[in-house]
Amino acid sequence: MGKKRKHSETQVEAPVKKDESAPERPKRTLMGWKDKGEVKESDSQGFRNKEKVMITCSRRINYRYRHLMLNMVSLLPHCKKDNKVESRSSNGATLNELIELRSCSSCLFFECRKHQDLYLWMARCPGGPSVKFLVNAVHTMEELKLTGNHLKGSRPILTFSANFEKDAHWKLMKEVITQIFGTPKEYRKSKPYYDHVFVFSIVDDHIWFRNYQITVPHNESDKVARGGLDKMTLVEVGPRFCLNPIKIFGGSFGGPTLYENPFYISPNQIRALEKRQKAGKYAKKVKAKTRRKMHELSNPLEPDEFADMWKD
Repeated sequence: MGKKRKHSETQVEAPVKKDESAPERPKRTLMGWKDKGEVKESDSQGFRNKEKVMITCSRRINYRYRHLMLNMVSLLPHCKKDNKVESRSSNGATLNELIELRSCSSCLFFECRKHQDLYLWMARCPGGPSVKFLVNAVHTMEELKLTGNHLKGSRPILTFSANFEKDAHWKLMKEVITQIFGTPKEYRKSKPYYDHVFVFSIVDDHIWFRNYQITVPHNESDKVARGGLDKMTLVEVGPRFCLNPIKIFGGSFGGPTLYENPFYISPNQIRALEKRQKAGKYAKKVKAKTRRKMHELSNPLEPDEFADMWKD
């Protein structure tokens, strides 16, 4: 027969209490371990820039201006390209609706008229303001063939000339340009590098745009040489264009006029003056012919005595 167990062995052991001070195990999800503490810390961070720009154009746009728009799409990683829009449809209501559907906060609208005039709208949606420019001196990347080349999707450094601090309307344009062309930090399509510069300078009341690559001399091992940062140079990449401000509106694509350029002359007026000058040359020729005929009639030639001498 087997031995009997002792009474002490038959007693059930008391359950061990859990240490309440020990941290709880984080919840596991499909994307990995979810730490509640880290989520709370990220939520308590400061302002995060969620700027998104919609870039679109009007119908019947010229091929050169379409290439300029595509160049801007490649330069701004935080933009969304949309289909063409009718330029004169409901005074910007269609554009505001499209911007809201694409979850964007700003818009660059390239409006082409008469297949030769390009207007650029920079608008903050839906509350405004918006600025209307006439685009001149357009040179795209394809036609310039410059030697500069920077990483696609990298964040640019925005530089402005000192003229932007003179008047209130230039300050407002500077703020609008900064919010539209500045790539947000840690945007998913952008690269964490600064290897090119956007230059905005005011000359003759026009805003001139240039894009430069930042180049640093380096060794064969792809390391920056000692003192190489002092030898940084800028190489132009493109594109180039000039913005002539027309009006600043208080709303998005309209509203009360905050500023109007007194020196702006529309391209239609310039072409009309050129036609008048050409028409003036023709009118001068017609008047000269009539004056010659009137002079001949008023001063007839005297009959020649020897006119009929050789007729016989």
